[in-house]
Amino acid sequence: MSALIESAPGYRARRTLPLRVEALRQLKRRRTLAMGIMLAVLPFVLIVAFAIGGTPGGDREGRVTLMDTATASGANFAATCLFVSAGFLLVVPVALFHGDTVASEASWSSLRYLLAAPVPRARLLWSKLAVALGMSAAAMLLLPLVALAAGTAAYGWGPLELPTGGSLATGDAVPRLALVVAFIFVSQLVTAALAFWLSTKTDAPLGAVGGAVGLTIIGNVLDAVTALGSWREFLPAHWQFAWADALQPQLEWGGMAKGAAISVTYAVVLFALAFRGFSRKDIVS
Repeated sequence: MSALIESAPGYRARRTLPLRVEALRQLKRRRTLAMGIMLAVLPFVLIVAFAIGGTPGGDREGRVTLMDTATASGANFAATCLFVSAGFLLVVPVALFHGDTVASEASWSSLRYLLAAPVPRARLLWSKLAVALGMSAAAMLLLPLVALAAGTAAYGWGPLELPTGGSLATGDAVPRLALVVAFIFVSQLVTAALAFWLSTKTDAPLGAVGGAVGLTIIGNVLDAVTALGSWREFLPAHWQFAWADALQPQLEWGGMAKGAAISVTYAVVLFALAFRGFSRKDIVS
């Protein structure tokens, strides 16, 4: 059958299911619009909260956190938005865009028709994975960009005040924030790969999305168990806030390098399992 398809005049496997077609399909879905609105609205919710509650200040022991410097400048506000959303909120779009890929097609009973088009299984997965990764990256860029613009309008443009003391010049603040976003994206590759793998194993999109989010939460809980000692360093959750090293007077790479290596390693294994399992799976929906 495959030889017959490959010999068909004009057939090219790499031309099936173009990325632009898959991207347009995903962009038109209501869950994409809802996720974009939620991320874009969050900075304004925080601005209103600060307006009602007043300027944040240090705790009773005199320690200063990133939240306490939120209203110092637009850059500080963007960093604060990343701080409050990196642990969970940004996990949701990543799990949604990857867990809803293959499973949604199966739930609509359209997966077998896509493969009968014929779209090679590897091509289908690569197209859906590339679009899911692109949309996840866009979601992570949307939040800090809106926060930077809204924060600058509300609090002005200025140096990035550091909780540890000192500040970063305005010319250095944006590159450091870009590095933070890049690390958060890499650290979320584990969730992306987990959701994508589950999406190839089930016909229930919510099961894949919920499973990925749930296992990510379990990872966070395990990281809080100090009795595990050095074993926690093998958990991706252990390094999820290593990007704080980028918001230091002297940029430190150690924690981010370790966190990125752990995340990429887990992601490669899970993506490989997804492709291997889907290539052998009986498609009945």
